[in-house]
Amino acid sequence: MKWRLKHHRIAACVVGISFSMLAGSTQAQQFPIPRTAAEVPGPAAGNTLTKEYVQTVGQMAYFWGWPLVANANRAVAFSKVPEPGLVGGEVPIAFGGIAMLTDYVTPDQRVIACANQDVVYGPGFLPLDKEPFVLQVPDFGDRFWVFALYDGRTDEFTEIGKPYGTKPGFYLVVGPDWKGETPAGITAVVRSSTALVFAVPRVFMDDTAEDRKAIQPVLSQINVYPLSQFDGKMKMKDWSKLPHFPAPKSEGKGEAKYVNPETFFDELPAIMKAVPPLPGEEGLYAWIGSVLEAADKDPAVKQTLKETAVAADGMITQYLQWRYIGRAAGNGWNSPVNNAKWGTDYLNRTGTAKSNIYDNRPEETKYIYTDNDSGGQQLDGNNLYSVTFAKGQTPPVKGFWSVTLYNAEHFFNDNPLRRFSLGTKNKNLVYNADGSLTLYAGSKSPGPDKENNWLPAPEGTFSLYIRAYWPEEAILDGTWMPPVVEKVM
Repeated sequence: MKWRLKHHRIAACVVGISFSMLAGSTQAQQFPIPRTAAEVPGPAAGNTLTKEYVQTVGQMAYFWGWPLVANANRAVAFSKVPEPGLVGGEVPIAFGGIAMLTDYVTPDQRVIACANQDVVYGPGFLPLDKEPFVLQVPDFGDRFWVFALYDGRTDEFTEIGKPYGTKPGFYLVVGPDWKGETPAGITAVVRSSTALVFAVPRVFMDDTAEDRKAIQPVLSQINVYPLSQFDGKMKMKDWSKLPHFPAPKSEGKGEAKYVNPETFFDELPAIMKAVPPLPGEEGLYAWIGSVLEAADKDPAVKQTLKETAVAADGMITQYLQWRYIGRAAGNGWNSPVNNAKWGTDYLNRTGTAKSNIYDNRPEETKYIYTDNDSGGQQLDGNNLYSVTFAKGQTPPVKGFWSVTLYNAEHFFNDNPLRRFSLGTKNKNLVYNADGSLTLYAGSKSPGPDKENNWLPAPEGTFSLYIRAYWPEEAILDGTWMPPVVEKVM
């Protein structure tokens, strides 16, 4: 009996505990799981920040934000000219429109690295915060052309050009908040996610006197102007009469400096406000923003960020080496795979912004480059190199291709021949007896019989750069591989 009584008491306790647990479970409430970025808590204001933490966030923010600051400060530099014109009499720049060249870009410019001498350029920045801009697109006939527009992240956001079958007409470029009515006569509207846009048409031109003359009428019909000036009529412009403005002082032999690490974190907050986060970037913006807010209140945090940016600048400089850009393309060459549509590929976005900013998308242009020969050694102009395309194996394109030679700073090597690239535009290339094509690169001529195929190099470091405009699928999927760069002597 005692055993049974004890057993019943234990059972009663177990049942009581079970009911108590059950009652507790019915009272528990699920904390809402965040379903949107706005519901995710960010860093708390006033957090204690160690120097090491500030350095960690600062280094990451410097790498991430470098292209945004480079683009914004380039726009500031362009805005210094009172109207579209030529800086130093050679480089077209404009703010609130474009400035077209009428020939290839000159070799001594330092406004932008890795320019090419296959196309005629027309760059300019468009501030869309006041009103939209009209792109005037003429009939290019069979000539290859692309009219690229880039947002504040250096992503290309339009498909305007021959690869897309774009028709002649007037295209309206609007900002993220524009809600106006589209005027009659506008062919299509394209919207940027940022209020600042970089525009640059590229128009192919053969390296012949005949084509230089033939291209002029179509160039005069390319234009960009505010919507308030639109009247539905094609506006002609004689770009050969652009005014000339003094060139800014150049520091060193490289590209004009658009990012100053000492002022980087003073400029970044405003630029981040002008370039809103992409979906999924909200947390990143909040994380960086929390340190920027702390720096605004605490001089020690601000000084740490400044020191971090100065120290991190060398991390950016290394991207002048092509082996760090994109991925292996075969035979010692590298190539990006998502150029101009970076999204969250911050590695290649920053690397490209340093090495050759404002790429076209792969469907428009495939970029392939190398610093080394087949033995993995740095290309040096004191040697002679050959690049041989087997018969029928020049870059497969619907547009055109070229091989350009650049010096260590990614600019043209000036030379008596005024020759900086070879490819489709050249009508005097000499093919081998078996139908293959061999190009030569070095500071000394490979001989009179090979000189038409020679790219003069500096007596020192240089690189080679293949452009394939409107590439065939074989280039895009990697089936076609760039040729080996052989050291001849």
